Amino acid sequence: MDSNKIKKGLGRGLSSLIGETKVITKENQLSIGDLIPNKYQPRKNFDEENLNDLTNSIIERGIIQPIIVRKSNSDKSKYEIIAGERRWLAAQRAGLHSVPVVITQVDDLRSLEFAIVENVQRHDLNSLEEAQGYKRLIEEFSYDQGKVSKFIGKSRSHITNCLRLLTLPNEVIKLIENKKLTAGHAKILVGLDNANFVANKIIEKKLSVRQSESFVKIFKTKKQQIKRPKDANIRDLESSISQKIGLNVVIKNDKRNKGTITFSYKEIDQLNKIIEILKSNY
Repeated sequence: MDSNKIKKGLGRGLSSLIGETKVITKENQLSIGDLIPNKYQPRKNFDEENLNDLTNSIIERGIIQPIIVRKSNSDKSKYEIIAGERRWLAAQRAGLHSVPVVITQVDDLRSLEFAIVENVQRHDLNSLEEAQGYKRLIEEFSYDQGKVSKFIGKSRSHITNCLRLLTLPNEVIKLIENKKLTAGHAKILVGLDNANFVANKIIEKKLSVRQSESFVKIFKTKKQQIKRPKDANIRDLESSISQKIGLNVVIKNDKRNKGTITFSYKEIDQLNKIIEILKSNY
Protein backbone atom coordinates (compact mmCIF):
# COMPACT_ATOMS: atom_id res chain seq x y z
CA MET A 1 0.00 0.00 0.00
CA ASP A 2 1.15 3.57 -0.72
CA SER A 3 2.76 5.16 2.33
CA ASN A 4 0.51 8.19 1.78
CA LYS A 5 -2.63 6.13 2.39
CA ILE A 6 -4.24 5.62 5.81
CA LYS A 7 -3.74 2.09 7.08
CA LYS A 8 -6.15 -0.08 9.03
CA GLY A 9 -6.64 0.55 12.72
CA LEU A 10 -8.51 3.86 12.90
CA GLY A 11 -11.83 2.27 13.77
CA ARG A 12 -14.05 -0.66 12.82
CA GLY A 13 -15.60 0.08 9.42
CA LEU A 14 -13.97 3.49 9.18
CA SER A 15 -10.55 2.10 8.29
CA SER A 16 -11.85 0.26 5.24
CA LEU A 17 -13.58 3.40 3.99
CA ILE A 18 -10.57 5.68 4.29
CA GLY A 19 -7.96 3.07 3.41
CA GLU A 20 -7.56 4.63 -0.02
CA THR A 21 -8.00 8.25 1.05
CA LYS A 22 -5.18 10.65 0.33
CA VAL A 23 -3.37 11.67 3.52
CA ILE A 24 -1.64 15.02 3.73
CA THR A 25 -0.19 14.49 7.20
CA LYS A 26 -0.32 11.11 8.92
CA GLU A 27 0.63 12.17 12.45
CA ASN A 28 0.35 15.67 13.81
CA GLN A 29 -0.72 17.66 16.83
CA LEU A 30 -3.17 20.52 16.38
CA SER A 31 -4.43 23.02 18.91
CA ILE A 32 -7.90 22.33 20.29
CA GLY A 33 -8.96 25.76 19.02
CA ASP A 34 -7.85 24.96 15.46
CA LEU A 35 -10.57 22.35 15.08
CA ILE A 36 -14.23 22.95 14.24
CA PRO A 37 -17.16 20.45 14.19
CA ASN A 38 -18.10 18.56 11.04
CA LYS A 39 -20.99 20.37 9.33
CA TYR A 40 -22.22 16.93 8.22
CA GLN A 41 -22.09 15.41 11.71
CA PRO A 42 -25.27 13.29 12.00
CA ARG A 43 -25.12 13.23 15.80
CA LYS A 44 -27.09 16.00 17.47
CA ASN A 45 -26.85 14.78 21.05
CA PHE A 46 -23.85 13.42 22.91
CA ASP A 47 -24.63 11.25 25.93
CA GLU A 48 -23.36 13.11 28.99
CA GLU A 49 -22.40 9.97 30.95
CA ASN A 50 -20.46 8.46 28.05
CA LEU A 51 -18.74 11.78 27.41
CA ASN A 52 -17.65 11.95 31.06
CA ASP A 53 -16.32 8.38 30.87
CA LEU A 54 -14.29 9.25 27.78
CA THR A 55 -13.00 12.40 29.47
CA ASN A 56 -11.74 10.36 32.42
CA SER A 57 -10.14 7.85 30.05
CA ILE A 58 -8.32 10.65 28.20
CA ILE A 59 -7.08 12.14 31.48
CA GLU A 60 -5.60 8.76 32.42
CA ARG A 61 -4.33 7.46 29.07
CA GLY A 62 -4.53 10.34 26.61
CA ILE A 63 -6.15 10.10 23.15
CA ILE A 64 -5.40 6.68 21.67
CA GLN A 65 -7.03 7.18 18.26
CA PRO A 66 -6.17 10.34 16.31
CA ILE A 67 -8.95 12.63 15.12
CA ILE A 68 -9.52 12.63 11.34
CA VAL A 69 -9.68 16.16 9.94
CA ARG A 70 -9.65 18.11 6.68
CA LYS A 71 -8.91 21.74 5.86
CA SER A 72 -12.01 23.87 6.41
CA ASN A 73 -13.57 25.35 3.28
CA SER A 74 -15.14 28.23 5.19
CA ASP A 75 -12.15 29.18 7.36
CA LYS A 76 -8.73 28.38 5.92
CA SER A 77 -7.11 28.76 9.35
CA LYS A 78 -9.23 25.94 10.79
CA TYR A 79 -9.54 22.19 10.33
CA GLU A 80 -12.96 20.50 10.12
CA ILE A 81 -13.40 17.27 12.07
CA ILE A 82 -14.38 14.34 9.87
CA ALA A 83 -14.37 11.65 12.55
CA GLY A 84 -13.71 12.00 16.27
CA GLU A 85 -15.86 14.92 17.44
CA ARG A 86 -16.65 13.14 20.71
CA ARG A 87 -12.91 12.75 21.39
CA TRP A 88 -12.42 16.44 20.65
CA LEU A 89 -15.17 17.44 23.11
CA ALA A 90 -13.80 15.12 25.79
CA ALA A 91 -10.26 16.44 25.22
CA GLN A 92 -11.52 19.96 25.96
CA ARG A 93 -13.08 18.74 29.21
CA ALA A 94 -9.85 16.95 30.07
CA GLY A 95 -7.97 20.23 29.74
CA LEU A 96 -5.81 19.25 26.76
CA HIS A 97 -4.37 22.06 24.65
CA SER A 98 -3.65 19.94 21.59
CA VAL A 99 -4.83 16.63 20.09
CA PRO A 100 -3.34 14.08 17.67
CA VAL A 101 -4.82 14.31 14.18
CA VAL A 102 -4.63 12.76 10.73
CA ILE A 103 -5.11 15.42 8.05
CA THR A 104 -6.83 14.15 4.93
CA GLN A 105 -8.06 15.55 1.64
CA VAL A 106 -11.72 14.64 1.08
CA ASP A 107 -14.84 16.22 -0.43
CA ASP A 108 -18.20 16.86 1.27
CA LEU A 109 -19.63 13.46 0.29
CA ARG A 110 -16.73 11.52 1.75
CA SER A 111 -16.85 13.68 4.88
CA LEU A 112 -20.51 12.76 5.41
CA GLU A 113 -19.77 9.09 4.67
CA PHE A 114 -16.98 9.07 7.27
CA ALA A 115 -19.20 10.65 9.92
CA ILE A 116 -22.07 8.22 9.32
CA VAL A 117 -19.90 5.11 9.21
CA GLU A 118 -18.01 5.97 12.38
CA ASN A 119 -21.20 6.61 14.33
CA VAL A 120 -23.28 3.76 12.92
CA GLN A 121 -20.54 1.16 13.30
CA ARG A 122 -20.02 2.20 16.92
CA HIS A 123 -23.78 2.42 17.60
CA ASP A 124 -23.38 6.06 18.66
CA LEU A 125 -26.41 7.30 16.70
CA ASN A 126 -30.01 7.01 17.77
CA SER A 127 -32.42 5.83 15.07
CA LEU A 128 -33.57 9.37 14.27
CA GLU A 129 -30.04 10.70 13.77
CA GLU A 130 -29.21 7.63 11.71
CA ALA A 131 -32.23 8.27 9.48
CA GLN A 132 -31.28 11.93 9.04
CA GLY A 133 -27.79 10.88 7.97
CA TYR A 134 -29.21 8.49 5.37
CA LYS A 135 -31.61 11.19 4.17
CA ARG A 136 -28.69 13.55 3.50
CA LEU A 137 -26.92 10.88 1.46
CA ILE A 138 -30.09 10.42 -0.58
CA GLU A 139 -31.13 14.05 -1.02
CA GLU A 140 -27.76 15.82 -1.24
CA PHE A 141 -25.61 13.17 -2.89
CA SER A 142 -28.11 11.23 -5.04
CA TYR A 143 -27.85 7.92 -3.19
CA ASP A 144 -30.81 5.54 -3.35
CA GLN A 145 -31.82 3.20 -0.53
CA GLY A 146 -30.09 0.26 -2.17
CA LYS A 147 -26.80 2.14 -2.38
CA VAL A 148 -27.11 3.32 1.23
CA SER A 149 -27.81 -0.26 2.31
CA LYS A 150 -24.73 -1.59 0.53
CA PHE A 151 -22.51 1.23 1.74
CA ILE A 152 -23.56 1.03 5.40
CA GLY A 153 -23.72 -2.77 5.48
CA LYS A 154 -27.29 -2.93 6.76
CA SER A 155 -30.39 -4.45 5.15
CA ARG A 156 -32.60 -2.48 2.78
CA SER A 157 -35.53 -2.94 5.19
CA HIS A 158 -33.45 -1.43 8.02
CA ILE A 159 -32.75 1.66 5.90
CA THR A 160 -36.43 1.93 4.90
CA ASN A 161 -37.66 1.60 8.49
CA CYS A 162 -35.16 4.21 9.68
CA LEU A 163 -36.27 6.69 7.02
CA ARG A 164 -39.94 6.13 7.91
CA LEU A 165 -39.24 7.75 11.30
CA LEU A 166 -38.79 11.05 9.48
CA THR A 167 -42.44 10.90 8.35
CA LEU A 168 -43.55 11.46 11.95
CA PRO A 169 -44.98 14.89 12.85
CA ASN A 170 -42.40 17.50 13.90
CA GLU A 171 -43.85 17.55 17.42
CA VAL A 172 -43.14 13.83 17.83
CA ILE A 173 -39.65 14.15 16.35
CA LYS A 174 -38.87 16.84 18.93
CA LEU A 175 -40.02 14.52 21.70
CA ILE A 176 -37.53 11.91 20.43
CA GLU A 177 -34.74 14.47 20.16
CA ASN A 178 -35.43 15.61 23.72
CA LYS A 179 -35.33 11.96 24.85
CA LYS A 180 -38.93 12.00 26.09
CA LEU A 181 -39.63 9.15 23.67
CA THR A 182 -37.30 6.34 22.62
CA ALA A 183 -36.73 5.19 19.05
CA GLY A 184 -38.63 2.02 19.99
CA HIS A 185 -41.68 4.10 20.84
CA ALA A 186 -41.25 6.12 17.65
CA LYS A 187 -41.41 3.04 15.41
CA ILE A 188 -44.82 2.19 16.87
CA LEU A 189 -46.13 5.66 16.02
CA VAL A 190 -45.14 5.62 12.34
CA GLY A 191 -48.22 5.70 10.12
CA LEU A 192 -50.68 6.77 12.82
CA ASP A 193 -52.97 9.68 11.91
CA ASN A 194 -52.92 10.85 15.52
CA ALA A 195 -49.28 10.09 16.32
CA ASN A 196 -48.85 13.28 18.33
CA PHE A 197 -51.84 12.47 20.56
CA VAL A 198 -50.69 8.87 21.13
CA ALA A 199 -47.10 10.02 21.80
CA ASN A 200 -48.24 12.34 24.57
CA LYS A 201 -50.40 9.59 26.06
CA ILE A 202 -47.38 7.29 26.13
CA ILE A 203 -45.38 9.95 27.97
CA GLU A 204 -48.25 10.79 30.32
CA LYS A 205 -48.83 7.15 31.28
CA LYS A 206 -45.08 6.32 31.23
CA LEU A 207 -45.70 3.30 29.00
CA SER A 208 -42.91 0.92 28.02
CA VAL A 209 -42.46 0.01 24.36
CA ARG A 210 -44.40 -3.24 24.84
CA GLN A 211 -47.19 -1.46 26.71
CA SER A 212 -47.29 1.16 23.95
CA GLU A 213 -47.70 -1.55 21.32
CA SER A 214 -50.71 -2.94 23.21
CA PHE A 215 -52.15 0.55 23.66
CA VAL A 216 -51.89 1.31 19.94
CA LYS A 217 -53.50 -2.04 19.04
CA ILE A 218 -56.46 -1.33 21.32
CA PHE A 219 -56.76 2.15 19.89
CA LYS A 220 -56.75 0.85 16.30
CA THR A 221 -59.39 -1.79 17.17
CA LYS A 222 -61.68 0.82 18.68
CA LYS A 223 -61.23 3.05 15.65
CA GLN A 224 -62.20 0.21 13.32
CA GLN A 225 -65.29 -0.54 15.40
CA ILE A 226 -66.50 3.05 15.32
CA LYS A 227 -68.12 3.38 11.91
CA ARG A 228 -70.52 6.07 10.88
CA PRO A 229 -73.96 4.47 10.48
CA LYS A 230 -75.41 4.71 6.98
CA ASP A 231 -78.37 7.04 6.55
CA ALA A 232 -81.72 5.20 6.64
CA ASN A 233 -82.87 6.87 3.41
CA ILE A 234 -79.72 5.66 1.62
CA ARG A 235 -80.27 2.12 2.89
CA ASP A 236 -83.90 2.19 1.65
CA LEU A 237 -82.79 3.48 -1.75
CA GLU A 238 -80.16 0.72 -2.05
CA SER A 239 -82.79 -1.90 -1.20
CA SER A 240 -85.34 -0.45 -3.66
CA ILE A 241 -82.90 -0.36 -6.60
CA SER A 242 -81.55 -3.81 -5.77
CA GLN A 243 -85.05 -5.32 -5.83
CA LYS A 244 -85.88 -3.73 -9.17
CA ILE A 245 -82.76 -4.79 -11.06
CA GLY A 246 -81.94 -7.98 -9.14
CA LEU A 247 -78.35 -6.93 -8.36
CA ASN A 248 -76.54 -5.89 -5.21
CA VAL A 249 -76.28 -2.08 -5.01
CA VAL A 250 -74.08 0.03 -2.69
CA ILE A 251 -74.45 3.82 -2.45
CA LYS A 252 -71.77 5.94 -0.79
CA ASN A 253 -72.90 9.49 -0.10
CA ASP A 254 -70.88 12.13 1.79
CA LYS A 255 -72.00 15.26 3.65
CA ARG A 256 -71.86 17.30 0.44
CA ASN A 257 -74.15 14.76 -1.27
CA LYS A 258 -71.35 13.54 -3.49
CA GLY A 259 -70.44 9.89 -3.84
CA THR A 260 -70.63 6.70 -5.86
CA ILE A 261 -73.12 3.96 -6.79
CA THR A 262 -71.73 0.45 -7.18
CA PHE A 263 -73.55 -2.37 -9.02
CA SER A 264 -72.17 -5.84 -8.32
CA TYR A 265 -72.60 -8.54 -10.99
CA LYS A 266 -71.48 -12.16 -11.06
CA GLU A 267 -71.83 -13.01 -14.76
CA ILE A 268 -71.78 -11.36 -18.16
CA ASP A 269 -75.58 -11.48 -18.51
CA GLN A 270 -75.96 -9.34 -15.40
CA LEU A 271 -73.45 -6.82 -16.78
CA ASN A 272 -75.40 -6.68 -20.07
CA LYS A 273 -78.57 -6.07 -18.08
CA ILE A 274 -77.03 -3.02 -16.38
CA ILE A 275 -75.84 -1.68 -19.74
CA GLU A 276 -79.30 -2.16 -21.32
CA ILE A 277 -81.00 -0.32 -18.46
CA LEU A 278 -78.62 2.63 -18.77
CA LYS A 279 -78.93 2.77 -22.58
CA SER A 280 -82.73 2.59 -22.55
CA ASN A 281 -83.06 5.41 -20.05
CA TYR A 282 -80.29 7.74 -21.21
